[in-house]
Amino acid sequence: MKKLLPIILLVLGLGGGVGAGLALRPDPVLPVVEDGMEVDGKAHADSQANEDKEEGPPQGREYVELVDQFIIPVVNDNAVASLILITLTLETDAGENERIFQAEPRIRGALLQAMFDHANIGGFDGAFTNSSKLDPLRKMFVEVAQKVYGEEISDVLIVQITRQDVS
Repeated sequence: MKKLLPIILLVLGLGGGVGAGLALRPDPVLPVVEDGMEVDGKAHADSQANEDKEEGPPQGREYVELVDQFIIPVVNDNAVASLILITLTLETDAGENERIFQAEPRIRGALLQAMFDHANIGGFDGAFTNSSKLDPLRKMFVEVAQKVYGEEISDVLIVQITRQDVS
């Protein structure tokens, strides 16, 4: 009986969940057909397309992932206290991929210098992923990238950021 009780409770819980899901499911919307064309289906498709546009990436934009991670040493008391690893992606105008890859060494160099400056002012100390510390870093990335490359770069996305403390 002790082994049977958990199985009975599991089956009852599963059945209750399925029943609640079926009972609370929204009613299906059937398309209205007029002159061989779906009226409601078309309206639904248009509204769905508008929702997708709002949630998806901006139109006319491309994303260029910078190939390698950035590695930034954080120095405290003349010794490396930790290493910061950052992966960045650039949001650019459509058709800029090839030109971005050609200019990548210059862009990487400028972004790396900005990261060193950020580390030197303590930007990677403590809770470095707090928005109060990451927002200025993001803005600085965009300014530096636009200064080096141009207004075609509209944003610099921090895809990954980690800190490895050195013991």
